[in-house]
Parts: sequence; C-alpha cells; structure tokens
Amino acid sequence: MGAGWAEPTGPAPLVTLWSGPELLAAMQAAFEITTRYCSKEMEAYGQCVASNPSSWQADCHQLKTRVAQCTSSHPVIQKVRAECAEPFLAFEQCLKQNQTSVTNCADHVNEFLACADKVKVSTLGEAVRQGM
Repeated sequence: MGAGWAEPTGPAPLVTLWSGPELLAAMQAAFEITTRYCSKEMEAYGQCVASNPSSWQADCHQLKTRVAQCTSSHPVIQKVRAECAEPFLAFEQCLKQNQTSVTNCADHVNEFLACADKVKVSTLGEAVRQGM
C-alpha cells in the first residue's frame, strides 16, 4: 500500500497484515475514493471480471492497471497523500511493530482516515466554491 491505494509494493501487501475493523475501514475508504473518482475504470474492470470468470486475472490485467493509474493520479488522492503522509507513516510503522496484534493500531488507522476525510471534504468544498 506504501503511498496510496494503487497496487501494493514490497514483499507483501500491508493489507494482509490488517484484520477486523482496521481492514474494513481502510478497504471502505479506498473503495469509496476509487468508486467516486474512477467509476468508469472500475465499471470496465468489474464487467471484464464478471465476463471472464476463469481467466479474469490475465484478461483484465490492463483494466486493473487503469484503475490503479486513475487512483494514483487523482488530485484528491494526491492531496490525501501529501497532507496525510505523517499519520499514514505512523500507521505503517505501527503495523510493522505489531504484526501479531494489529488491533493495537486502531488509533493510527483512525487518525489517517480522519485526515483523509478532512482532506476530501475540504477539497470537495474548494471544487464547489470554484464551480467545478
């Protein structure tokens, strides 16, 4: 997960270390942002997966890449990355230190999600004020 919601990097995706409410909250936030700002790409990817049940991983790879590119290049997501880097890095560090008890990181994930929500609201408010 590194710096955003695109393809995980490193030896193992951090999402595999999460459990329970932390995983649900992080997945919900990522899904909400992806569907809100990259719905066209998500729809195409979903249709491809549904149409290719036995070969979707190969047949839909390019569409999956487009979803990742969209999420990593969207201005709201870039702003979340910039303004919420500190709580995200604290959360990642907590996960590394608590691999066997990731529930100890609930406060960290909540701080990151609160920051991301604040950025989304302020960014969307700016867009409305500018008539976008």
